[in-house]
Amino acid sequence: MATGTLAGLFSTSLLLGLLVCQVSRCQRFTVPLRQPADCGAQQFFDISSFTCVKCGPNQTRSTFGTSCICQTGFRVLSSNGPAITCQQCPVHKPGVTTDGYGCIRCPGGLSDVGTCLCPAGSILVERDLSGNLLEEGRCEACNEGEAAFSTPDLTGSRCTRCEESFINTSSSCICSHANVLVGGLCFPPNNLPTSVTSNVNFDQLALLVQSAWFSRNLHSSALSCLIFSNLTACQALGNMCVMSMHTQVTANDACGLYNTIFRATAALGSTQGISYWRSNLPWLYYGDQPGLASRTLRTEALPVGFSFKGPNKNTDISFIAAVYNAKGDFLQWESVGKGNLQLCPDTAIRLNAAYRFGTAYKQSCTLSLSKIVTDFPEPLFYDIFMDVSQSRSGSSGDRILLSVPVKNLNLKFNGQLVNQESNLNNWYLTRRVFVVDALTGRESTLSAMPKVIRVATNIKISFQLVPNTLKGEVYPPLISISYSDILVSDMKTQTVPVLFSVEYEMDQSEAQVKTDIALGVLGGVSVLYALLKTASWKRRIASPLIDLTTVVKFLLFYAGDLANVFFVVTVGTGLYWLIFYKAQQFVSVLLPLPNQEEKFITYVACAFALKAVQLLHKLVSQLSVDIFFIDWERPRGKVMKTVDGAGETKNIPSPVSIWRTYFVANEWNEIQTIRKINPTFQVVAVLFFLEVVGFSNLALRDPSSALHRDTEAYKSPWSLILRYGVATAMWLVIGLFQMLFFTVFYERFVEDKIRQFVDLCSISNISVLLLSHRCFGYYIHGRSVHGHADTNMEEMNANLKREAENLCGQRGLLPNTDTQTFQIAITNKLRQQYDRILEPLTRRNGPSRLIDASASPFEQNTKAYHTMNKFLSSIIDHAYHEMDYIVKDKLVFERLVGMEFMEAIEKSIFYNDESHSFSDVLYYGNEATLLIFDMLFFCIVDLGSQNFVLAAVLTYLQQQVFCLIRNVIGRRNLAAKTLVDKRFLI
Repeated sequence: MATGTLAGLFSTSLLLGLLVCQVSRCQRFTVPLRQPADCGAQQFFDISSFTCVKCGPNQTRSTFGTSCICQTGFRVLSSNGPAITCQQCPVHKPGVTTDGYGCIRCPGGLSDVGTCLCPAGSILVERDLSGNLLEEGRCEACNEGEAAFSTPDLTGSRCTRCEESFINTSSSCICSHANVLVGGLCFPPNNLPTSVTSNVNFDQLALLVQSAWFSRNLHSSALSCLIFSNLTACQALGNMCVMSMHTQVTANDACGLYNTIFRATAALGSTQGISYWRSNLPWLYYGDQPGLASRTLRTEALPVGFSFKGPNKNTDISFIAAVYNAKGDFLQWESVGKGNLQLCPDTAIRLNAAYRFGTAYKQSCTLSLSKIVTDFPEPLFYDIFMDVSQSRSGSSGDRILLSVPVKNLNLKFNGQLVNQESNLNNWYLTRRVFVVDALTGRESTLSAMPKVIRVATNIKISFQLVPNTLKGEVYPPLISISYSDILVSDMKTQTVPVLFSVEYEMDQSEAQVKTDIALGVLGGVSVLYALLKTASWKRRIASPLIDLTTVVKFLLFYAGDLANVFFVVTVGTGLYWLIFYKAQQFVSVLLPLPNQEEKFITYVACAFALKAVQLLHKLVSQLSVDIFFIDWERPRGKVMKTVDGAGETKNIPSPVSIWRTYFVANEWNEIQTIRKINPTFQVVAVLFFLEVVGFSNLALRDPSSALHRDTEAYKSPWSLILRYGVATAMWLVIGLFQMLFFTVFYERFVEDKIRQFVDLCSISNISVLLLSHRCFGYYIHGRSVHGHADTNMEEMNANLKREAENLCGQRGLLPNTDTQTFQIAITNKLRQQYDRILEPLTRRNGPSRLIDASASPFEQNTKAYHTMNKFLSSIIDHAYHEMDYIVKDKLVFERLVGMEFMEAIEKSIFYNDESHSFSDVLYYGNEATLLIFDMLFFCIVDLGSQNFVLAAVLTYLQQQVFCLIRNVIGRRNLAAKTLVDKRFLI
């Protein structure tokens, strides 16, 4: 027995669960498409439920197919809304009266529809003047008779049957005091309010308008809908609720009356299996339960998938709408498109582009208020559905329609604009919409000019992609609509801005989390790398203390590394969206919306700002490098020279020409800003591929990957992420191609200025010492293997020939080696001696009390130059045991981390450097930094202006400005540090 009880409880719970699921979560809001023509001869089209309803016995469909009429030879016995009862006329009275309610003998023959025929020019009289039905019709004027449910017509020329509501209510043509006379109709007492609110509140204007349309039709429509189940009246009542923004303020307004009737007719049940759609009533609401909007929009995907490419390509979105006029008449089924929801005029191709899946559509314009009123004197109302028939594989051929929910941003629920909140669970979804309402705002008479016009100024259709879908599945679309109330003052001059858009979105939280993780991990690595660089820098300047300068240096290193992190993440993100969105077949990803791109743009801005800091840091370091040219040339003999003031003649060594030093200094000055790419070609090539070839079209927010577009076709808005992805891809590909060409072909077969400079040093018998840090730098060994370079052409050619034939020693620093370039770590003692030699020149730029007035600047320069040249050449020749050096190879790991593990304490260390890393103090060795900075500058300008041409022009100007600064200040530093007169640097 207990088992039976438990089984019963389980069955009951399961049944209740299924019922709840059916009502709330498990409903699929789809209906089959039915046209009036689809109904059979014995069916009529129910304009409320969009179904074919079988006519009663002895009935057939009407001409329009939206009601039933009695068959030929049958009269209407009774009528109650869409239901009528027919009775066959007796044999002796075969004719049916014109109104269809009586049988009569005909004076002549019968028409095709069973009514009496009269000769041309005569009037068929079926009743006397009092409205009594005659036994036999007469072809003559009406005669008075006894009263029988008749009343004079408007002209008074004939008697007609009085309105049906009078007969049904009071069995007469008089509406008694106990009944309700409204709108020319008579109604029995009911549970509706005896008076209604015909004032319409235009909230945006804080204006209350006494609407002539509501005054004339609201009460009668509500009563006809409730008592007589008049389908047209129910639709008209629903339309007035829609005109009121689906907002109920009191029980007496349009939406209050609709909701009262909705509750009062619960016994009639729902239609189409949708609990929110009451029989005989239009479907206006989805319900007001909390969380219902979320269940409606995010529970079940559409039964159709979308694909951008391939044999199953499907990008067509088909919306269809049931169209009603303000009176509640069903007009037609109409495809949504061609401007019925889009007020802005345009070509059919561009208008229909809004309904191609994946194409972000945005159309805006400003319309004249007079044109709006002319085009929409009365509103049309749309119940919008989406055709999802593609999902059906049956052979019935039925078209299945999915109801499209509407989020009316003007709707108020409990006095709150709930649909303007971000919380999806608080939304109050509705159904029917209109575009322009110039009817509600008419006061006094319907022929008067409207005082207020309500226009749908912002309509947006949005699709949400199902998470982790691989079949292009989306949730039901949502129409968001915002109305503006326009107070009419001067209709000819007033204008209205309108916007229509279609958006596609997906949950971006997972992508954002992955981006944040990548930034966090790489940012942490960059901190460690910056610490390693700082430690290397501290060792190279021979400073063991951690001071403020060390912290600043760490931040500068970290800025550069963090810039690379942001750059890698943003480029990866841009290329990801570019490739996976444009190349996908079945839709699995959708582009971030413009407001979702803001964080990405912030990352790009951070990358640019940090990269700019890194570039400035590198420029400052390069412009303060210490450099000296060591001249190995020695005098070849002595010359006679008279000593000034003494009159004596002495033999002194012959002077060594300084022109070789000047020449090498000029060559160094020229290579300071050479790069591995041609910056001008880079900018022009990128602009060519983007604008001429058409790669910029890949940045449009549509699924097409075509480079060229029809000029007449619609052009989607730009995606900033795609613009960044396309621009960086072009910049990187062209830049890498240039670097590959420069390295593989140009430097090998045309000219290599870096290696040529090293060769020039050997031919000129001049070495170069570069100190990028206090105790670290580079050394280019240029000591000539021939002993002399200051010679004539014949001897120079002979020397070169001997070297080509290996008849002399090799150029390397060490015997029998060719290595001429080194990284050097010098001792602190050597650096102190270096600074001591330059100290007189340093004091010259200091306070005047420290300047030696007895020595001229020229003499100080000359003395310092010769002293430094002799000192450094002696160091290279191992002349000073206490400042000696060793030569060794760097460990692989030392090269990877850019740090020397062995400190130069007692002896300096010369590391063999075949890669000519002395170019690190030039533009040449920092190509990656320059290329990325130029790229980010180009992208930042473009993201701000969305103009590739402007970005290219400004990038070119920026390159020239930085190049000029580097050349000018670098020339000054070169003259100051090498003690070469800057007048010889040309």
